[in-house]
Amino acid sequence: MVLFMDEKRRIIAFTGGGTGGHVFPAFAVWEALKEADRESRLNYLWIGSRDGMEKQLVRTRGIDYAEIPSGKFRRYFSLKNLTDLFRIAAGFICSLRILKNRKVSILFSKGGFVSVPPVIAAHILGIPVISHESDLDPGLATRINSRFSDLLCLAYEKTAKAFPSKRNIVVTGNPVRKEILGGDRETGRRLYNIPEGKPLLLVLGGSLGALQVNELVAGSLDGLLDRFFVVHQMGEKLYQSSNRKGYVTVPFLRDELPHLLAAADLVLCRSGAGTLWENGVTASPAILVPLGMGASRGDQVRNAEFFSEAKAALILKGKDGGEPDPSDLLEAAFSLIDDTAQLRSMAASASALCNKDAAETIARLLLSQLEKA
Repeated sequence: MVLFMDEKRRIIAFTGGGTGGHVFPAFAVWEALKEADRESRLNYLWIGSRDGMEKQLVRTRGIDYAEIPSGKFRRYFSLKNLTDLFRIAAGFICSLRILKNRKVSILFSKGGFVSVPPVIAAHILGIPVISHESDLDPGLATRINSRFSDLLCLAYEKTAKAFPSKRNIVVTGNPVRKEILGGDRETGRRLYNIPEGKPLLLVLGGSLGALQVNELVAGSLDGLLDRFFVVHQMGEKLYQSSNRKGYVTVPFLRDELPHLLAAADLVLCRSGAGTLWENGVTASPAILVPLGMGASRGDQVRNAEFFSEAKAALILKGKDGGEPDPSDLLEAAFSLIDDTAQLRSMAASASALCNKDAAETIARLLLSQLEKA
């Protein structure tokens, strides 16, 4: 495939970070671009924070990484807003220098607060910008970035209502790495010698872990192990080893994740956009424990409600509308695993919601924009 008529090499820059949801989908787009670039005419650069979790993940994949200072935008008053303004300003100046010196051809933003300075800097320099929003309810960074983006990609059609004045919107779905789609059920069960006939409960706390999910599992573990083999991703900082039979804890799942998703009879997880989409494309039935309104802007709650309304997942709720406790988890898990028809229906609904080709679609949009530049 010939991408461009001239011999000039193009540099595609990525920006985004803070959590896996702002990083792994961009890796999927990067993989799709590499596959399309048979003649190796593209170079890649990632602009991220100096101390963000994205730094090591990006460098591990051999992508050139440029650091900038970063700060956080808050919707409430905080003295940290004052100091972070200076960091954001410094990040903007660094972004201008990086984009100009590296002769970046186009910028793809996956969101997170670190992405705002590079997006604004690219716009000022006349560099095309394509941004992507994974959540049903867009975050503040994407709302800002949308004003400086030539094209805004969304996971959900409903999200377009948040951008009434934005004309250049494309609904692409959420990019998922190809490796997620290549999982094998039998390989997943062999990884931890899961006994035949024992259903697998896969617990995912997200890239940073989830204390609430970990505590729910700890409080219900005796009951869960009566019915399930449990593999629990606890998060790097929350990790605790275990010698319980039938219970495997890991800090983070990497190469094993695709096979475990293929093998999972039931998933217990947060409702970050990336996690939900990976569940969907692998047709994995899930019990959702969204990060609540008090601890977030409510994006996970709205993501979870969207999947629940489509009968593509079950939200774990407490009695009388309160916070769920271990007994609620046991009741929900046992009810689902005993209802094969509901599990199959839930898996089919999740699969129908989540397309598998978002990464390829966004890669084509980036290449098309490059041809115009």
